[in-house]
Amino acid sequence: MKVLFTVLVTFFAGMGAGLGTGFAGMSAAAVISPMLITFLHMDPYMAVGIALSSDVLASAVSAYTYHKNKNLDIKNGLIMMASVLVFTVVGSWVASRMPAATMGGFSVFMTFLLGIKFIVRPVMTTKEAMQGVSAKKRAIQSIVCGVLIGFICGFIGAGGGMMMLLLLTSVMGYELKTAVGTSVFIMTFTALTGSVSHFAIGGLPDMLPFILCIIFTLIFARIAAKIANKASPETLNRVTGIILVILGIVVLGFSLIK
Repeated sequence: MKVLFTVLVTFFAGMGAGLGTGFAGMSAAAVISPMLITFLHMDPYMAVGIALSSDVLASAVSAYTYHKNKNLDIKNGLIMMASVLVFTVVGSWVASRMPAATMGGFSVFMTFLLGIKFIVRPVMTTKEAMQGVSAKKRAIQSIVCGVLIGFICGFIGAGGGMMMLLLLTSVMGYELKTAVGTSVFIMTFTALTGSVSHFAIGGLPDMLPFILCIIFTLIFARIAAKIANKASPETLNRVTGIILVILGIVVLGFSLIK
């Protein structure tokens, strides 16, 4: 019975995380961590480690799908990733001196708010408009946004993916598909470094939820990424917004249960 319950919890956690990753470049940690902590009574540190591990393959397969459809800016993604990785350390250091409740609340708020934004004010930028920005300006934007994202990633853990999507669409002027593709590309590497460091410090996780979360998140991220790349901008904005609003409400519900 316990095994069946674990399968059910990890299935719904992986489904939510996978859809969020494939459609919106959302970190799996925002969904998987609270579900493992609430229903399986898992140690929070280990739950985040499992969530980050689930992020790695889900983000990688999503990034591959977006790249195959020419919806990924690798050059500026690499520049941004370097800034993100450096300033994640700074953010983590600041976070260690702040109350945990503040950090988690900000993550849920960001997810919900971004969902509302995509429904009310959809991102309708075209690739032609994106190409009007000079390479130098785009590189500078990538560094500055990477610094902000990295700091926030380290500071709040989950939610970095949401901040990345917000800055890529609102500040850097990316169209939605390229923004999500670039976001999951960066998250593949940030999640990898995060998961390795978690298990190096906290030891190996319980293998059953670890493997199940990775498999379920990967499957649903692949499905979501394939649908997203075929969808029209209007449909993708609407679907992404609805998924983020629902996930924001669900995660808030889990935090209240705890």
